Amino acid sequence: MFFARYVKIYMPQIRKLSVASLIEEGVILIITFAINILFGYWRAATKKFTFEWFLAIHLPIPVVYYLRNLYDIPPIHIPLFVVMYFLGQLFGGKIRKWFELRASPTKCLVLDIVRLWYRDTRSL
Repeated sequence: MFFARYVKIYMPQIRKLSVASLIEEGVILIITFAINILFGYWRAATKKFTFEWFLAIHLPIPVVYYLRNLYDIPPIHIPLFVVMYFLGQLFGGKIRKWFELRASPTKCLVLDIVRLWYRDTRSL
């Protein structure tokens, strides 16, 4: 019963999807994931429930909201963005733990990658 009503309400939006719009949405989902990897890395380096931790969690939301509205992605796809948000945050935290085993990391993923790459190329 619920599914039938759901399909009836959102079927016009689903029918409007084209291959180009699906590719755009896929690119925006990947960008959402990548942005949240960076912020998840930063979040893992901060103390829980501090202002910095709060910023690391909430700063990517307006960026993703802007991208979603810029490309006119229907609201029915918001759960996909939420999943990519949490996966990016989780993956960023895992990368942070991996870096802690190899070097003394900072709070910036890009800086740590450059430092690790420079250290490895210098040893050659």
